[in-house]
Amino acid sequence: MEEGSPLDALFFLTLIVLGIAVLRRRPFNLGALMRENYWLSAFFIFSFVSIIWSDFPFIAFKRWIKTLGHPVMALIILTDPNPLTAFRLVLKRSAIVMVTLSVLFIKYFPEYGRGFDYWTGFATNRGINLNKNELGYCCLIFGIVMIWNLVLARRITDKKQRREETLLSLGIVGMIVWLLQMSNSMTSLVTMSLGAVVMAGLGLRFISKKRFGTTLVTVCVVAASLEMSVGVYKPTLEMLGRNPTLTDRTEVWADALELADSPVLGAGFESFWLGDRLASMWSKWWWQPLQAHNGYIEIYLNSGAVGVLLFLALIISTFNKITAKFHDDFDFARLRMGFLLTILAYNYTEATFKALHFVWLIFYLIAIDVPRARTSRLGTTIAS
Repeated sequence: MEEGSPLDALFFLTLIVLGIAVLRRRPFNLGALMRENYWLSAFFIFSFVSIIWSDFPFIAFKRWIKTLGHPVMALIILTDPNPLTAFRLVLKRSAIVMVTLSVLFIKYFPEYGRGFDYWTGFATNRGINLNKNELGYCCLIFGIVMIWNLVLARRITDKKQRREETLLSLGIVGMIVWLLQMSNSMTSLVTMSLGAVVMAGLGLRFISKKRFGTTLVTVCVVAASLEMSVGVYKPTLEMLGRNPTLTDRTEVWADALELADSPVLGAGFESFWLGDRLASMWSKWWWQPLQAHNGYIEIYLNSGAVGVLLFLALIISTFNKITAKFHDDFDFARLRMGFLLTILAYNYTEATFKALHFVWLIFYLIAIDVPRARTSRLGTTIAS
């Protein structure tokens, strides 16, 4: 846990260096970018500063450098001359590779696509991923992308191309649903459905884009009222095949919070699950947790109340930026909103706002706004 893998470190560092080399050729201004995304910048900078009070500063520093890959890779896509096309092609091609190969491995190469849970010994399906949870959240992300791609395909004027794109999207989504069933990833299936409903709802005429925030708050209030009046939470979990403790997650939350000895600033960047705290958790939990299994609690454990408040401001800022784009860039804004609400829901039972996580990368992709550039008479590009 403390040493890590030198080979992995070299590999990721190489990718980051190559990514920065690409960005140096792109026409954007770092200062303008940080001003445009000040809450994200503040959260990222605070994460770096929190290395100071970590009990393991060198490990925290290495982990912060590794997470630098998220904004670097996100910016390679977002600073492309046509970012929407780049976003769509990168994720669509990744979906085709991951989904089709996962189906192939599970059905025809079970020695690679299937396995047994490390702790329980139960048989699992993982496809080309490392475990069933990884397969689940990859399917979640790619499912939303392909549903969005299906919507865009309806606007293609060429009939042959429209038919091919539609059949491709439907085929990939069908395989994704099958993979989620095979991996028993009910959380991913439910949150993927949430993202699809949000994107579909935003396309309805009677849903006001200007008042979408009010609509969302109303839905949350109604859900809270139903829970307080008739109790819908427990029956819903039982219907989804989950127990009220979310497979012991709620008890892990309580134990981890008891060990949080720095409520204001936290343990330092990704430093909570190290040393004596990790040993204490592992002495109680036989399956040896390495995260809180709740993204918001994970932020609190590592960054304290200050980190939680900064992240809350980042969420609100991202929501406002997306709603502001509904009239200028509706297709992309619809996808971004679907992703945002899906990611927020998914982090109720999993901590993905940390480390190198695919869901965390997607958050950077939807949260970053790159300032539009204008070209001066001398031919130099200046960030507006």
